[in-house]
Amino acid sequence: MSQTQADKLKEILNTKDDNHSTKIITITSGKGGVGKSTITANLALMLSQMGYKVGIFDGDIGLANLDIIFNVRAKKTILDLLRGEALLSEVIIKINKNLILIPGASGDEILEYSNSKLISKFLEEAEYLDVLDYLLIDTGAGISKTMQAFLSESDEVIVVTIPDPSAITDAYATIKVSSKFTKSVNLLLNMTKNEREGELIYKKILKVADSNINGLELSYFGSLVRDSVISTCSQKRALFVDEYPNSLSFFQLNEICRNIIAKLEHKLLTPTKRKSFTVLVRRLMDKF
Repeated sequence: MSQTQADKLKEILNTKDDNHSTKIITITSGKGGVGKSTITANLALMLSQMGYKVGIFDGDIGLANLDIIFNVRAKKTILDLLRGEALLSEVIIKINKNLILIPGASGDEILEYSNSKLISKFLEEAEYLDVLDYLLIDTGAGISKTMQAFLSESDEVIVVTIPDPSAITDAYATIKVSSKFTKSVNLLLNMTKNEREGELIYKKILKVADSNINGLELSYFGSLVRDSVISTCSQKRALFVDEYPNSLSFFQLNEICRNIIAKLEHKLLTPTKRKSFTVLVRRLMDKF
């Protein structure tokens, strides 16, 4: 790797800490249209504003459109890197001093690449991403082969749904499949009438899950009520965390964010294997 490339990556991500461990969070949904990508983007931004170094990986840029949500242009993706047509510094988009976007093409297409030289080069460059405190993976809706791999390598899985019967049914199906790869799944409700509605839906899903899924720990991270500031920001390609820091949505997401941090910090009390972006990629490649 050229010195220029290394310098660019250091400038984007600062100095790497060899003892660092990245917390990996996969955010998914049973169906599209539940606001999953909007929540992921705002959650990543909020974590970065708290001082954490955050990477957000677009698991399926054709559907999630995180570049559009952040109002940036993704000229290159990880697929270009794996083809040998781009450097990592050309792929990464710096959103702020603590937040980067890692644009991805179709997850299944990425994992079809098996050129060992290019993968080794990618992993060498990707070591600069190991400085991240959090890596949020925004997946496509449903359970694909790649999605299953992400689930098995994540510290936490968040299923996003809305108070719609079909969406709730799909969310439960996603939780059930997820339980085959991880025993810790978290529910997040979006577009609720009030916080009480979110709690009631969680309790109903929990009751069914307890009766039908052995060994599952289904937690509730909270809900976001239906709020015009979210749709307003979506229309003008802005994030409500930035635009409306005094809104109800901001305070509710802040509580959700702190619930996530608290759960992951509690897990640090239990010895686990060191995780990082490169460790994640290596394990994903080994699965295919």
